[in-house]
Amino acid sequence: MIDITYDVRIDSNGKDPDSASKKLKNFHKLLWSKRLPNGKMFKLDDNEIRAYLYHKSELGEYYLSSDSVTHTYSKWKRTQHIIEKFSPEEIKYFYDIAHTVGGYLIFPGNKVNSLQTINQERGMNKKINDRIDLTLECIRRAYINQDSPLYDTIKRYWDFFCIIL
Repeated sequence: MIDITYDVRIDSNGKDPDSASKKLKNFHKLLWSKRLPNGKMFKLDDNEIRAYLYHKSELGEYYLSSDSVTHTYSKWKRTQHIIEKFSPEEIKYFYDIAHTVGGYLIFPGNKVNSLQTINQERGMNKKINDRIDLTLECIRRAYINQDSPLYDTIKRYWDFFCIIL
């Protein structure tokens, strides 16, 4: 059972829930282990020590990691003019929701040719600023072979994005 209200910081012991929350990891395993539209089973293993979650089958081999996809931007100097329009209670409420399973996704987590992963690149790329809306737009553009700030990074992991086709 996936509890969509569970705050994954609870079992993270003050560490990053992406790597420390066993509940979040189990939720991801339950959510993303499934039969794909192509009829093949995508089953995730949480016992591989080299990966947060792991899959190996005729579909390919995937080392997956978790990444937070929501931010309050409440501590960024350049967004203070927006943040100040919200009460501390509203910011806390949003921040709490961001720490439930809905605030996280899995992406390939292994480095290819020693280059940044998708999670690293979307966090470091100034045109993306760790925004999930822009990340998803870059993924959409990759499917139609259109350039984007993450195009090369996404193409390094293209086999992952094609397993549902």
